[in-house]
Amino acid sequence: MTTAESTSASADRASILLVDDMEDNLTALEAVLGSLNEPLVRARSGEEAMKALLRRQFAVVLLDIRMPGMDGFETATNIKRLDQTKDVPIIFLTGTDADTGYAFRGYATGAADYLTKPFDPWVLRAKVTVFLDLHRKNRQLQRLLAREHEQFDTLASRMTSIELRLAEDENPDVRELRRDIGEMKETLRMMRRG
Repeated sequence: MTTAESTSASADRASILLVDDMEDNLTALEAVLGSLNEPLVRARSGEEAMKALLRRQFAVVLLDIRMPGMDGFETATNIKRLDQTKDVPIIFLTGTDADTGYAFRGYATGAADYLTKPFDPWVLRAKVTVFLDLHRKNRQLQRLLAREHEQFDTLASRMTSIELRLAEDENPDVRELRRDIGEMKETLRMMRRG
């Protein structure tokens, strides 16, 4: 694996934030999601979750609703309020005895999904996998867009250079202009190929 591939692979690592005040629940989530081979980050409160979200990017947050202090709803509201974290999908997790209005309230605060405990491990893993894939595809699109912007900047710079030479010199070097135009055409061909 080349250094560029290694850097790209590590950039595609998609951390998962697990937020629950109960140690047993965090351990169960780690057991279910460990096979995905992605970094699992624990937070024992809404406050800890917010700190973690401000320190690094996450592909998805699994958020317990019932927690002391800042509960899951308040945590989700704070996540969706910040520009840095507003696009991180949230899957709410709550006990089976939860109020029926919890699901509505969860979606109203911006949750992408809602599961009751005990949850089916296969279903949870499948849902998280979808968000991991979306995270990777978004990162890939961001890299492609950055590369395109760089290539457009290169083209604009070369065009400006040609325009200046044509404006300043009554007899510009045609071979040099053809070479520059050929390089611009090659850059355009590369951009079309992706």
